[in-house]
Amino acid sequence: MTWDPLLRLKEALGPEAELMIVGGAVRDELLGRPHADWDLATSLLPPTVMARARAAGLKVIPTGIQHGTVTVLLEDRPVEVTTFRSDGDYLDGRRPESVRLGVSLVEDLSRRDFTINAMALPVGGGDLVDPFGGQVDLAARMIRAVGDPLQRFAEDGLRPLRACRFASQIGFTVEPATLAAIPLRLEVARKVAVERVFTELDKLLRGSEPHRGLVLLVESALLDLWLPELRPMLGCGQNRHHRHNVWVHTLEVVRQVPGESGLRWAALLHDAGKPGTRTTGPDGEVHFYGHEARSKELAEAIFERLKASQALRKDVAALIRHHGTHPTAAWGDPACRRFLGRLVGDNLPLERWAAFRLADQQGKGLDLENRLGEHQGLMTRLAALAAAAPALAVRELALDGAALMRLAGRPGGPWLGELQRQLLEAVLDDPGLNTADALTALALEQLRNTN
Repeated sequence: MTWDPLLRLKEALGPEAELMIVGGAVRDELLGRPHADWDLATSLLPPTVMARARAAGLKVIPTGIQHGTVTVLLEDRPVEVTTFRSDGDYLDGRRPESVRLGVSLVEDLSRRDFTINAMALPVGGGDLVDPFGGQVDLAARMIRAVGDPLQRFAEDGLRPLRACRFASQIGFTVEPATLAAIPLRLEVARKVAVERVFTELDKLLRGSEPHRGLVLLVESALLDLWLPELRPMLGCGQNRHHRHNVWVHTLEVVRQVPGESGLRWAALLHDAGKPGTRTTGPDGEVHFYGHEARSKELAEAIFERLKASQALRKDVAALIRHHGTHPTAAWGDPACRRFLGRLVGDNLPLERWAAFRLADQQGKGLDLENRLGEHQGLMTRLAALAAAAPALAVRELALDGAALMRLAGRPGGPWLGELQRQLLEAVLDDPGLNTADALTALALEQLRNTN
């Protein structure tokens, strides 16, 4: 499994040096999963690693000398090399106050989070070092803390969330004692920087089995800690159009939608506003009027707290805003073009809206065959209308603002925006009107009617 440039580093460090591949690279190799990172551990102290690597012509960066870590560039890829170490006390819930270098490999592995991440392989070949049963847990598809889970989670408040994230990414379950320890260490988890929390939640959502990780968030009380707005969704009943309650429906949509950040976050949050807008009519029918707007508000509050990027916020807001729009066969072409125009206005490609809508429909759990056929027919129609490239926005009109001002003989003002909207409405009804001559005639008529 050794990446060839690692052999050059091994040769540079000398035959007496232990150089081990550790952590996720070992786990993923044993699982047959691709990985991009190589983390290394060595018996040598950082100054020796730096001197010998540089003597061999390798570039070295002292990225974490105080914790025994240097970064070596191998074919322009950064690889962290950390001296075997044990950790001192953890006071901030994330980092040890001190480290002790020069310990044995087994002692180094004993400080790691989970058994499946506490294995090592010698660079250049050799037997797997697995003192805590990582291979057995891999075979059992189990995430188990190394040693006492209460101690592991007291050291680093991000570890509980990492357990949920690994369950999502590799489809494992969390060992009962490990899971039971998480709620007892929430005060440590609370110390973790929100940026780190967001990164882990994002990885969880993009995993191959995200519903598995989300269920663990509920069972471990981490949902209440970091996403409390979602708690009311659990057990919130819906109407005759849904087989599942709001939370189970959400899990299904997250599972069905493609594994990309914007789509997965939108799937998680698109119905967050339903519990707060749930009403029952005189006929006993349940309604969620205005839940899209409320869901968007809750999503913005969550993203603000977790310091998510503006690009993600806008993407998710657009998906949530339009997820409740359900074009039907009864819609005329003008109505469909107006809908396409709203998507364009929110920079939401039709294909992304369609992928989200399909997952939302599948997540309802009822009449799936008919829903799929209806969706495919709708998309065929919308795609054909979009392919005709009609004007869907003011900027696509055959007459721009400057031409309209010349035509009117007056400077810009509120009148101009209103005229452009009127012209766009006419073109949406009849795309053939989007020519300079036709729009000139329409504009002059509108100007006469408003004077």
